[in-house]
Amino acid sequence: MPEDTQPDSTQPDRTAANPTVDESAHAPTGVMDPADEVTEINPDVDITPEDIGPTVAEGERLLEVDDVTLRFGGVVALNEVSFHINKGEILGLIGPNGAGKTTCFNVMTGVYQPTSGGVRFLGNPLGKRKKFAITKLGIARTFQNIRLFANMTVLENVLVGVDAHHSTGIGSAMFRLPKHRREEEQGHARAMELLEFMGLAGKADELARNLPYGDQRRLEIARALATSPQLLCLDEPAAGFNPAEKRKLMELIQTIRDQGYTVLLIEHDMKLVMGVTDRIVVLEFGRKIAEGTPAEIRDNPAVIAAYLGVDEEDAS
Repeated sequence: MPEDTQPDSTQPDRTAANPTVDESAHAPTGVMDPADEVTEINPDVDITPEDIGPTVAEGERLLEVDDVTLRFGGVVALNEVSFHINKGEILGLIGPNGAGKTTCFNVMTGVYQPTSGGVRFLGNPLGKRKKFAITKLGIARTFQNIRLFANMTVLENVLVGVDAHHSTGIGSAMFRLPKHRREEEQGHARAMELLEFMGLAGKADELARNLPYGDQRRLEIARALATSPQLLCLDEPAAGFNPAEKRKLMELIQTIRDQGYTVLLIEHDMKLVMGVTDRIVVLEFGRKIAEGTPAEIRDNPAVIAAYLGVDEEDAS
């Protein structure tokens, strides 16, 4: 998926509020706050990833990060980081601001080449593959800042993802050859299926920039799913969400996993992370300081120290 697309400047500022006004005091009794009106997903829609290549059995290692170090001049952004993701699980990648979480995502998806170490997917090194080649292998991602094609429709945005695995070229498109028409029809059906799953089918013809903030987040996830990934990487998908939206996001992530996807999640909201992940990896200053189940991470002195800014002895 293109990475040079800039986030749409028309997105609403979810943080702006007047602290002196208690709007709830003036809201009519029994009327839902518009902020709590969250688009409902349709979990009964089958969005099982298409079979596009080799895979591994449930529970086996899908992706491995092996002693990855990344330097920018004299700055060590990642320092011998190692962890793995098993097929069918939801893995959380957490840490304070500047810990190296998104940098790690960028190494895994081909944005940066590690200074040393490497990443293996399905047992094979990613090496110096380009970003589009890594997407074709089966790794898709979303971004901290929403990167949609603002002046394209909701449907067209998802079709961009579907096109990642089309095999026909310019000649087939110009002459409308049968194979090209078949791929177009199949792609359109797949895109509408994903929009139906996300609860966005009724907005397929709207411009992406006109969607509410929460729906833009869902559209970006739908576009990533359209590439039929085996591994879906979500970079702070709850950013700017209210509590109702976060609850729905947890349901969405769990449903995506239940439909056959593996999920890697970067998120600052600890309640969401603890409630949805199977395992958690914790980074601090580019180093891995902990790995384990949510219960183990919650009581880990090193993690408590990293988040509270105290010594490990004081945290234990």
